[in-house]
Amino acid sequence: MTRILAVDDDRDILEVLQYILEDSGYEVETLANGQYLLDKISQNPPDLILLDIMLGNLDGRDLCRKVKTNKETHNIPVILISASHDVSQSLNQIGAPDDFIAKPFDIDVLLGSISRQLNTAA
Repeated sequence: MTRILAVDDDRDILEVLQYILEDSGYEVETLANGQYLLDKISQNPPDLILLDIMLGNLDGRDLCRKVKTNKETHNIPVILISASHDVSQSLNQIGAPDDFIAKPFDIDVLLGSISRQLNTAA
């Protein structure tokens, strides 16, 4: 089963994401503190990461860059999610996410992006 790691400091959003993704047939793990992201993926790498940009005192773009520039994790697709930033212009920079979705997100857009990224990574 395809495993997705959802990272957001808003537990309500994590619950919604978990419900939607599990209902769509994915195994979902959630993480409310981005500080533990790299440890979490080194222990059990997911097939895809959904990563919020605003994570309290952390910036999801920095975490994404760390994932995408690490030789052990660079192949894991990362989709950034944010209500307050437009990072579409940074999709072609070093350490960039594989995709970006704005909050509030449309479920079909989210699932379509996940499907595209998983198919590309396969």
